[in-house]
Amino acid sequence: MAMTAVARETVFALRRQIAKIEGTLPERLQAPAAATLDADVNTDVASNTDLTIVRRGIAAALPDAYLPTGVERLDAALSGGLPKAALSEIHGTQTRDAGAVAGFALSLTSLILKQAQGLPVLWIGTSEIFREAGFPYARGLHASFGIEPEQLLFSEAPKLVDALWVAEEAARMTALAAVILEIRGNPQRLDLTATRRLHARAQGAGRPVFLLRQAAEPEPTAAPVRLIVAAAPATPRDTIAGPLAGSIGHPAFTLTIGKSRTALPGQFTLEWNPDERAFDERAGDERAGDDRRGEERGRAKNPVPLVSLSGSGTDPAAASGTVLAFPAVGSPAAISSTARDQPSRPQRATHLGPRRAG
Repeated sequence: MAMTAVARETVFALRRQIAKIEGTLPERLQAPAAATLDADVNTDVASNTDLTIVRRGIAAALPDAYLPTGVERLDAALSGGLPKAALSEIHGTQTRDAGAVAGFALSLTSLILKQAQGLPVLWIGTSEIFREAGFPYARGLHASFGIEPEQLLFSEAPKLVDALWVAEEAARMTALAAVILEIRGNPQRLDLTATRRLHARAQGAGRPVFLLRQAAEPEPTAAPVRLIVAAAPATPRDTIAGPLAGSIGHPAFTLTIGKSRTALPGQFTLEWNPDERAFDERAGDERAGDDRRGEERGRAKNPVPLVSLSGSGTDPAAASGTVLAFPAVGSPAAISSTARDQPSRPQRATHLGPRRAG
């Protein structure tokens, strides 16, 4: 038993050193019975033998250091939610996902502002990303997320190096509820060192920093969590009589855990309720079943393939004249149509006649 305890403490020490070098949150560990916390941690908390802690170098993070999303399965997968004092990546695989990524970030911002009322949020981006993806709509901020326009500040930087400098300076400020940095692609300046500085500033200020990456490929960063967000089809609006056909319900997101020190990879479909300012999880199996049934109905309604196979295939192309919009050249229908469309001789325009000399 003594050797087991020594080996476990050795593993914990090695993980602490690795986390200190990388500047990241190590994976969630179960505190050993004989482990002692730092002096700044409450002794009542330390006396709880079932306490699960997150090691940051030598310090310990309490469970309230996480922002719960309100979705039970997702929070359980993330071991409590997103870290409040850390850098978190929110990815969009394509540029057209910029709206979904921004909407998900604003949803998290709405949850943060419930706890940090009165503090503003700073959104930083380059001129390129704002020109490509646009700015959030003020009335939509209030109606969908409960964010007052004066609570969301924007900083448009001409270059990426300027945006990173503003983000690093803003990440250390406790007067902000959160900092959002939006970047497009995989720029060389946004390397592991730059993300380490952002993560360290967020840890020091105790505020979240969300790194929105549009049309970017995953790469090594100091962020302990990476979420991949895309738009999901909206369901019909629910009424007392049931779903209203032809209507559009709450905005939905497809969320994939791409990287996490405390969770396994997983995928979730979330709906944002703008009235309650909360997330709801949609049952993925039911939605997938509806999509499959819709595809089967579409195939039954129109069994003819959109593009016919080649002549050597099992489904040769149809004969000429049966699928074309115009009759074949030389057919009686084409000749009669051509003759009918030709104007008579007196109806010909004057300018089409031969020129007269002199």
